[in-house]
Amino acid sequence: MNLDPAGFIQTQTQILSPSIIPEIKLHLAAEFTPLWQLTEDRLRQTNVPPPFWAVAWPGGQGAARYILDNPAVVKDRRVVDFAAGSGLIAIAAMKAGAKSARAVDIDPLALDSVRLNARLNNVVVDISEGLDLTKPYTKADVIIAGDICYQQAMSTTLIRFLRLCVEKGTSVYLSDPGRAYLPHEGLVKIAAYDVPTSRDIEDKDARTATVWKMEMGKSAEEA
Repeated sequence: MNLDPAGFIQTQTQILSPSIIPEIKLHLAAEFTPLWQLTEDRLRQTNVPPPFWAVAWPGGQGAARYILDNPAVVKDRRVVDFAAGSGLIAIAAMKAGAKSARAVDIDPLALDSVRLNARLNNVVVDISEGLDLTKPYTKADVIIAGDICYQQAMSTTLIRFLRLCVEKGTSVYLSDPGRAYLPHEGLVKIAAYDVPTSRDIEDKDARTATVWKMEMGKSAEEA
């Protein structure tokens, strides 16, 4: 990587609170598209992961809001923030009393942003660059994923992995703002939040982030 990751993140973002999470501050991009192009230019290569870590996506905000409002979900438990991006969910979990929180993301720059954001919020968050998706992850009590169902092949792979975790007894939550590839079975609706968004990253001025608990053999329904 031909740049100082921490320096790049700090100079290309602002310290802001997500729209419905005033308790937490993150390094966020004022505008997403220019940062995306700059990331590619600085790394001098193509197919660089977009800087999803620089946006507090509606799904992540919904999950974080639910955790902060319902701390018993994570209190004294080992939590994984799956496809973590900025680490918002992991940070919320630690603020809500989790025993530990691990942010998992395949983008190394995202993990650098998690480190900075955790420090900014005075919490400790562990990090992992990906997991083995062919078998259940057994070192967590709770797995929470925000906004992962926007691309078909990826969504299929990730949902299959999360179902394996549910089968082994892990509590799994999805927070989704109406993406195209959210599964229609095995989910129970437990909360919903209206999240203001920017036209720079969404096609609407607000999205409803619905928090679902994944349960085997259940259709999407109200709890």
